[in-house]
Amino acid sequence: MVLGLATTSSQALAWGREGHQVVAALAWDYLTPDVRQKVDLLLKQDKDTLTQPDFLSRSTWADTWRSAGHKETGEWHFVDIELDHPDLPQACYNFPAQNGPASAGPAKDCAVNKIPQFAKELGAPDTTPAERVLALKYLVHFVGDLHQPLHAADNHDKGGNCVRLALGGPRTTNLHSYWDTAVVSEIDPNPKSLSDTLFMHITYDDKQAWQQGTPSDWAQESFGLARDYAYHLTTVKAGCDPDSAPVELPAGYDAAAQTVVTQQLMKAGVRLAYLLNTALADVQISK
Repeated sequence: MVLGLATTSSQALAWGREGHQVVAALAWDYLTPDVRQKVDLLLKQDKDTLTQPDFLSRSTWADTWRSAGHKETGEWHFVDIELDHPDLPQACYNFPAQNGPASAGPAKDCAVNKIPQFAKELGAPDTTPAERVLALKYLVHFVGDLHQPLHAADNHDKGGNCVRLALGGPRTTNLHSYWDTAVVSEIDPNPKSLSDTLFMHITYDDKQAWQQGTPSDWAQESFGLARDYAYHLTTVKAGCDPDSAPVELPAGYDAAAQTVVTQQLMKAGVRLAYLLNTALADVQISK
Protein backbone atom coordinates (compact mmCIF):
# COMPACT_ATOMS: atom_id res chain seq x y z
CA MET A 1 0.00 0.00 0.00
CA VAL A 2 2.69 2.48 1.01
CA LEU A 3 4.78 2.13 -2.11
CA GLY A 4 1.63 2.32 -4.19
CA LEU A 5 1.02 5.82 -2.84
CA ALA A 6 4.28 7.14 -4.26
CA THR A 7 4.15 9.47 -7.23
CA THR A 8 6.82 11.51 -8.93
CA SER A 9 6.92 15.24 -8.45
CA SER A 10 9.56 17.90 -8.87
CA GLN A 11 7.78 20.24 -6.47
CA ALA A 12 9.42 20.55 -3.06
CA LEU A 13 7.30 21.48 -0.10
CA ALA A 14 8.77 21.57 3.37
CA TRP A 15 7.57 19.14 6.04
CA GLY A 16 6.81 22.34 7.88
CA ARG A 17 4.05 23.09 5.39
CA GLU A 18 2.86 19.99 3.60
CA GLY A 19 3.82 17.34 6.15
CA HIS A 20 2.40 19.26 9.10
CA GLN A 21 -0.83 19.93 7.23
CA VAL A 22 -1.15 16.24 6.40
CA VAL A 23 -0.80 15.39 10.10
CA ALA A 24 -3.34 18.06 11.07
CA ALA A 25 -5.83 16.92 8.42
CA LEU A 26 -5.55 13.32 9.58
CA ALA A 27 -5.97 14.34 13.20
CA TRP A 28 -9.07 16.35 12.32
CA ASP A 29 -10.68 13.21 10.91
CA TYR A 30 -10.20 11.47 14.27
CA LEU A 31 -11.36 14.29 16.57
CA THR A 32 -14.68 13.84 18.32
CA PRO A 33 -17.43 16.29 17.28
CA ASP A 34 -17.21 17.95 20.71
CA VAL A 35 -13.44 18.44 20.48
CA ARG A 36 -13.69 19.74 16.93
CA GLN A 37 -16.07 22.41 18.19
CA LYS A 38 -13.69 23.31 21.02
CA VAL A 39 -10.75 23.55 18.63
CA ASP A 40 -12.77 25.86 16.39
CA LEU A 41 -13.64 28.04 19.39
CA LEU A 42 -9.97 28.28 20.35
CA LEU A 43 -8.93 29.17 16.82
CA LYS A 44 -11.56 31.92 16.69
CA GLN A 45 -9.96 33.49 19.76
CA ASP A 46 -6.57 33.64 18.04
CA LYS A 47 -5.91 36.97 16.34
CA ASP A 48 -2.34 36.15 15.32
CA THR A 49 -1.72 36.89 11.62
CA LEU A 50 1.49 34.91 11.04
CA THR A 51 -0.52 32.13 9.38
CA GLN A 52 -4.08 31.72 8.21
CA PRO A 53 -6.45 31.01 11.13
CA ASP A 54 -7.69 27.54 10.08
CA PHE A 55 -6.52 24.34 11.80
CA LEU A 56 -4.32 23.10 8.95
CA SER A 57 -2.58 26.45 8.55
CA ARG A 58 -2.02 26.81 12.29
CA SER A 59 -0.12 23.51 12.18
CA THR A 60 2.80 25.45 10.67
CA TRP A 61 2.55 28.41 13.05
CA ALA A 62 5.39 27.28 15.35
CA ASP A 63 7.86 27.29 12.44
CA THR A 64 6.70 30.71 11.32
CA TRP A 65 6.93 32.04 14.87
CA ARG A 66 10.49 30.75 15.23
CA SER A 67 11.48 32.30 11.89
CA ALA A 68 9.91 35.61 12.90
CA GLY A 69 12.66 36.17 15.47
CA HIS A 70 11.87 33.71 18.23
CA LYS A 71 14.94 31.50 18.08
CA GLU A 72 14.49 30.72 21.77
CA THR A 73 11.85 28.19 20.69
CA GLY A 74 14.10 26.53 18.11
CA GLU A 75 15.26 23.53 20.14
CA TRP A 76 11.70 22.63 21.13
CA HIS A 77 11.14 21.23 17.61
CA PHE A 78 13.44 18.21 17.95
CA VAL A 79 15.49 16.00 20.23
CA ASP A 80 19.03 15.24 19.01
CA ILE A 81 19.68 11.67 20.18
CA GLU A 82 23.22 10.86 19.05
CA LEU A 83 23.73 7.68 17.02
CA ASP A 84 26.99 6.83 18.78
CA HIS A 85 25.65 7.54 22.26
CA PRO A 86 21.85 7.32 22.34
CA ASP A 87 20.92 9.07 25.57
CA LEU A 88 17.42 10.60 25.51
CA PRO A 89 17.65 12.48 28.84
CA GLN A 90 20.95 14.04 27.78
CA ALA A 91 19.49 14.99 24.40
CA CYS A 92 16.61 16.73 26.19
CA TYR A 93 18.72 18.59 28.77
CA ASN A 94 17.51 16.16 31.46
CA PHE A 95 13.91 17.23 30.95
CA PRO A 96 13.91 20.68 32.61
CA ALA A 97 11.02 21.42 34.93
CA GLN A 98 8.30 23.79 33.79
CA ASN A 99 8.25 27.04 35.75
CA GLY A 100 5.34 29.18 34.66
CA PRO A 101 3.65 28.88 31.27
CA ALA A 102 5.11 26.27 28.92
CA SER A 103 5.38 28.92 26.21
CA ALA A 104 7.83 30.89 28.37
CA GLY A 105 10.66 28.39 28.09
CA PRO A 106 13.33 27.52 28.93
CA ALA A 107 15.07 27.60 25.57
CA LYS A 108 17.13 24.49 26.39
CA ASP A 109 14.34 21.94 26.05
CA CYS A 110 13.04 19.49 23.45
CA ALA A 111 9.86 18.23 21.79
CA VAL A 112 9.66 15.20 24.09
CA ASN A 113 9.31 17.50 27.10
CA LYS A 114 7.23 20.25 25.52
CA ILE A 115 4.47 17.98 24.14
CA PRO A 116 3.21 16.78 27.56
CA GLN A 117 3.60 20.28 28.99
CA PHE A 118 1.40 21.82 26.32
CA ALA A 119 -1.06 18.90 26.43
CA LYS A 120 -1.48 19.44 30.17
CA GLU A 121 -2.01 23.17 29.69
CA LEU A 122 -4.54 22.57 26.93
CA GLY A 123 -6.78 20.61 29.28
CA ALA A 124 -6.16 22.41 32.57
CA PRO A 125 -9.15 24.44 33.81
CA ASP A 126 -6.96 27.31 35.08
CA THR A 127 -4.96 27.86 31.86
CA THR A 128 -5.41 31.39 30.55
CA PRO A 129 -7.22 31.71 27.20
CA ALA A 130 -4.11 33.08 25.48
CA GLU A 131 -1.87 30.28 26.79
CA ARG A 132 -4.44 27.64 25.83
CA VAL A 133 -4.38 28.88 22.24
CA LEU A 134 -0.58 28.73 22.23
CA ALA A 135 -0.69 25.24 23.72
CA LEU A 136 -2.92 24.08 20.87
CA LYS A 137 -0.70 25.55 18.17
CA TYR A 138 2.53 24.24 19.63
CA LEU A 139 1.07 20.80 20.29
CA VAL A 140 -0.25 20.41 16.74
CA HIS A 141 3.19 21.24 15.40
CA PHE A 142 5.50 19.40 17.79
CA VAL A 143 3.69 16.07 17.47
CA GLY A 144 4.38 16.26 13.74
CA ASP A 145 8.00 17.24 14.32
CA LEU A 146 8.69 14.32 16.62
CA HIS A 147 7.64 11.85 13.92
CA GLN A 148 10.17 13.08 11.36
CA PRO A 149 13.08 10.67 11.98
CA LEU A 150 15.77 13.32 11.67
CA HIS A 151 14.06 15.40 14.34
CA ALA A 152 14.97 12.64 16.79
CA ALA A 153 18.48 11.64 15.72
CA ASP A 154 21.87 13.17 15.10
CA ASN A 155 25.26 11.98 13.84
CA HIS A 156 27.13 15.08 14.98
CA ASP A 157 25.91 16.55 11.68
CA LYS A 158 23.09 18.88 12.78
CA GLY A 159 20.43 16.25 12.21
CA GLY A 160 21.64 15.49 8.70
CA ASN A 161 21.91 19.13 7.63
CA CYS A 162 25.64 18.66 7.00
CA VAL A 163 25.18 15.62 4.73
CA ARG A 164 24.97 16.68 1.10
CA LEU A 165 22.98 14.49 -1.29
CA ALA A 166 23.09 14.25 -5.09
CA LEU A 167 19.63 13.83 -6.56
CA GLY A 168 20.64 13.45 -10.19
CA GLY A 169 22.00 16.05 -12.61
CA PRO A 170 22.71 19.39 -10.92
CA ARG A 171 20.14 18.80 -8.17
CA THR A 172 21.50 18.58 -4.63
CA THR A 173 20.03 18.89 -1.16
CA ASN A 174 20.98 17.84 2.34
CA LEU A 175 19.84 14.74 4.19
CA HIS A 176 17.59 16.62 6.60
CA SER A 177 15.86 18.57 3.84
CA TYR A 178 15.43 15.39 1.85
CA TRP A 179 13.41 13.84 4.67
CA ASP A 180 11.66 17.14 5.46
CA THR A 181 10.77 17.98 1.90
CA ALA A 182 11.51 15.70 -1.02
CA VAL A 183 10.07 12.46 0.31
CA VAL A 184 6.69 13.91 1.28
CA SER A 185 6.42 15.66 -2.06
CA GLU A 186 7.23 12.48 -3.96
CA ILE A 187 4.36 10.69 -2.24
CA ASP A 188 1.81 13.45 -2.98
CA PRO A 189 2.41 17.22 -2.97
CA ASN A 190 -1.22 17.95 -2.04
CA PRO A 191 -1.74 17.77 1.76
CA LYS A 192 -5.49 17.18 1.70
CA SER A 193 -5.27 14.58 -1.06
CA LEU A 194 -2.51 12.74 0.79
CA SER A 195 -4.32 12.84 4.14
CA ASP A 196 -7.51 11.50 2.53
CA THR A 197 -5.58 8.61 1.00
CA LEU A 198 -3.76 7.79 4.22
CA PHE A 199 -6.98 7.92 6.24
CA MET A 200 -8.48 5.20 4.07
CA HIS A 201 -5.58 2.87 4.90
CA ILE A 202 -5.56 3.25 8.69
CA THR A 203 -7.30 0.29 10.30
CA TYR A 204 -9.01 0.13 13.67
CA ASP A 205 -6.16 -2.02 14.98
CA ASP A 206 -3.61 0.52 13.70
CA LYS A 207 -5.40 3.31 15.53
CA GLN A 208 -5.60 1.38 18.80
CA ALA A 209 -1.92 0.41 18.65
CA TRP A 210 -0.61 3.85 17.68
CA GLN A 211 -2.45 5.61 20.50
CA GLN A 212 -0.27 3.78 23.00
CA GLY A 213 2.98 5.07 24.41
CA THR A 214 4.39 8.45 25.33
CA PRO A 215 6.34 11.16 23.50
CA SER A 216 9.50 9.50 24.83
CA ASP A 217 8.44 6.25 23.19
CA TRP A 218 7.64 8.05 19.95
CA ALA A 219 11.04 9.75 19.97
CA GLN A 220 12.80 6.42 20.43
CA GLU A 221 10.75 5.01 17.56
CA SER A 222 11.75 7.91 15.30
CA PHE A 223 15.37 7.54 16.38
CA GLY A 224 15.33 3.87 15.37
CA LEU A 225 13.98 4.76 11.95
CA ALA A 226 16.65 7.41 11.49
CA ARG A 227 19.36 4.94 12.49
CA ASP A 228 18.06 2.12 10.29
CA TYR A 229 16.88 4.08 7.26
CA ALA A 230 17.78 7.78 7.13
CA TYR A 231 21.42 7.19 8.06
CA HIS A 232 21.72 4.00 5.99
CA LEU A 233 24.44 5.65 3.90
CA THR A 234 27.66 3.65 4.20
CA THR A 235 29.93 6.34 2.76
CA VAL A 236 28.85 9.06 5.19
CA LYS A 237 30.95 9.69 8.29
CA ALA A 238 29.87 11.42 11.46
CA GLY A 239 30.35 15.16 11.77
CA CYS A 240 30.22 18.17 9.47
CA ASP A 241 32.71 18.32 6.62
CA PRO A 242 32.14 21.36 4.38
CA ASP A 243 34.38 19.86 1.70
CA SER A 244 32.60 16.54 1.39
CA ALA A 245 31.18 15.64 -2.01
CA PRO A 246 27.42 15.04 -2.43
CA VAL A 247 26.43 11.45 -1.74
CA GLU A 248 24.28 9.48 -4.14
CA LEU A 249 21.35 7.60 -2.66
CA PRO A 250 21.81 3.82 -2.77
CA ALA A 251 19.35 1.60 -4.62
CA GLY A 252 16.08 1.24 -2.75
CA TYR A 253 16.75 4.14 -0.39
CA ASP A 254 14.07 6.43 -1.81
CA ALA A 255 11.38 3.73 -1.77
CA ALA A 256 12.23 2.83 1.83
CA ALA A 257 12.13 6.51 2.82
CA GLN A 258 8.66 6.91 1.33
CA THR A 259 7.47 3.86 3.27
CA VAL A 260 8.84 5.26 6.54
CA VAL A 261 7.46 8.76 6.00
CA THR A 262 4.02 7.48 5.05
CA GLN A 263 3.85 5.41 8.22
CA GLN A 264 5.09 8.28 10.37
CA LEU A 265 2.55 10.73 8.99
CA MET A 266 -0.25 8.31 9.76
CA LYS A 267 0.99 7.66 13.29
CA ALA A 268 1.41 11.37 13.97
CA GLY A 269 -2.14 12.13 12.86
CA VAL A 270 -3.64 9.41 15.05
CA ARG A 271 -1.53 10.36 18.06
CA LEU A 272 -2.23 14.07 17.72
CA ALA A 273 -5.97 13.40 17.64
CA TYR A 274 -5.67 11.19 20.72
CA LEU A 275 -3.83 13.92 22.64
CA LEU A 276 -6.37 16.58 21.64
CA ASN A 277 -9.37 14.37 22.37
CA THR A 278 -7.94 13.52 25.80
CA ALA A 279 -6.88 17.02 26.76
CA LEU A 280 -10.06 18.78 25.62
CA ALA A 281 -12.62 16.15 26.66
CA ASP A 282 -13.69 17.88 29.90
CA VAL A 283 -12.44 21.44 29.58
CA GLN A 284 -14.93 24.24 28.91
CA ILE A 285 -14.06 26.72 26.14
CA SER A 286 -15.84 30.05 26.24
CA LYS A 287 -17.46 31.35 23.07
